[in-house]
Amino acid sequence: MENGSQKWRFQGNKRLNSTSAISIRGIMDMLIGNFSTDDPRPIIPLGNGDPSQFPCFRTSTTAEEAIVDSLHSTKHNGYAPAAGVPSARRAIANYLNRDLPYKLSPNDVYLTSGCIQAIEVALAAITNPGANILLPRPGFPAYESRAAYENLQVRHFDLLPDKGWEVDVDAVEALADENTVAMVIINPGNPCGNVYSYDHLKLVAETARKLGILVIADEVYSHLTFGSTPFVPMGVFGSIVPVLSLGAISKRWVVPGWRLGWLATSDPNGILQKTGIVESITGYCNITTDAATFVQGAVPQILENTKDEFFSKLIGTLKEAAEKCVDGIKDVPCLTFTSKPEGSMFVLVKLNASLLEDIGDDLEFCMKLAKEEKVIIIPAGMAFGMKNWVRITFACEISAVEEGLRRIKAFYQRHAKKQ
Repeated sequence: MENGSQKWRFQGNKRLNSTSAISIRGIMDMLIGNFSTDDPRPIIPLGNGDPSQFPCFRTSTTAEEAIVDSLHSTKHNGYAPAAGVPSARRAIANYLNRDLPYKLSPNDVYLTSGCIQAIEVALAAITNPGANILLPRPGFPAYESRAAYENLQVRHFDLLPDKGWEVDVDAVEALADENTVAMVIINPGNPCGNVYSYDHLKLVAETARKLGILVIADEVYSHLTFGSTPFVPMGVFGSIVPVLSLGAISKRWVVPGWRLGWLATSDPNGILQKTGIVESITGYCNITTDAATFVQGAVPQILENTKDEFFSKLIGTLKEAAEKCVDGIKDVPCLTFTSKPEGSMFVLVKLNASLLEDIGDDLEFCMKLAKEEKVIIIPAGMAFGMKNWVRITFACEISAVEEGLRRIKAFYQRHAKKQ
């Protein structure tokens, strides 16, 4: 047989190419690839929400000691049960119960490899032929990419920038039909930095109940709030509508690389059990990977023994960095925000490209900024469905936030249209 004449019967999965293109990682790789190799200045990472690289955001010593103790115990070196180590499930249930009017049991909690895998489990469990899901715009792109991979149709409802990025509940009702199975909310918000009030979350729950759909509540930034609105978990309204609550230790303990997340069924009426969702969650856990067993083994000590002083210091640092970020944005005429961030690690900022000489949109702005200033911010058109907006994280050393905004200001001055 001549070389090259064989007909191979396999080829790459093209769905993976298209779905990965709408990921934060894919966008970050694109921006980093645009750096100038001649610029000796350090990179200013105002794109991804991973503050663990900065000393001021070091995790608690309690968490570190818990990992060491788990390893030294030799009890957590083997395979974990599909739903998670029982002691970890119990500890997470107790942790979530602090904020709920009813009690979760350990059987309501499923451990995952970070919150990303919790998203995968949730979407896989609700997917059926012809089903659709309602996603917020702007919203976290992992939901888009996973829904595309699952062939789950997506419909977008808008968040209202002039109302603190609240859910447009009228749009939710207009979008839903007999094939709609769920809606997603992210609170505290990514990419917006908003925090929803009790009353607004109750309205969302009542709307979902009216439509007969469940709520997937992404609460990976739970309790990371520093404004006037306290964090309220969606599970508080589990008696109104079934809720899949997603979370992780990654943000509140600043350890995203430990890959420990969870999915909790907040459903005191047992609707998720009756409709087969719980069985589907269990089935998916049986065929996917687990969070590292030794990290699961450390969870009880991490959740139960971390001192309030650690959280207070973390919130204080985030609040100060957010204020510096907002102050810096005010000095850049082409950038404006509708509301100050009150939680999470981000602010969504509107770009007025008409003030710039040779930049047409948010993607071009971010690409040229990376090349000329080695500053990474995320183009919201590609990432979050909000053209001519950008996401900036303030979860960095305050000096890095300030330097990043100085470079953005210099970039604007260089590209501003002449009056």
